[in-house]
Amino acid sequence: MYLKTIQLVKSLPCLAEPGKIIVIGKPNRPLDEVIPYLATLPGVLAYNPQSLTLTFRRPAGFLTLYPEKVYITQIKDTQEGLQVLNDLVAAINATWEHRAALVALTQPKRAPHHLDIWQLLPRTNCRQCGEATCLAFAVGLIQHTHLIEDCPTLRDDSAFADRKLTLEAMLL
Repeated sequence: MYLKTIQLVKSLPCLAEPGKIIVIGKPNRPLDEVIPYLATLPGVLAYNPQSLTLTFRRPAGFLTLYPEKVYITQIKDTQEGLQVLNDLVAAINATWEHRAALVALTQPKRAPHHLDIWQLLPRTNCRQCGEATCLAFAVGLIQHTHLIEDCPTLRDDSAFADRKLTLEAMLL
């Protein structure tokens, strides 16, 4: 077991989502050894190995880990914050237990930019995905409100198979 607890030390109003809070937690030991392994998990938006900061996208909001603290945005209330912190302890411990099967990241990682994704789309603005433009669809892919399969051209046209594979790898 790597971690016993992450103690809730503070909550603040969430400016991005009025009525919700940001919870700040303090782990019972520094997370510096486990963060490079956590950076290999899906859902990583950004990882900086120099400062050992790691940000994940949550269904609503973000979760950012530092060696000495944790920030979680768009939390409904203190009870939900405590539950998310407990779930995070379990995820950290599971990752630590399986670290032998993982390769710790040593290079920075960032989420793909919407223009990087747009360049791989058909760029026909056909609206078959439900968006007015392929650029709006690219943003939807980043925000996880769309799937690659929502684009009929990517899904059905074999000429776009290589682009589809590249997008799948980018959006892991």
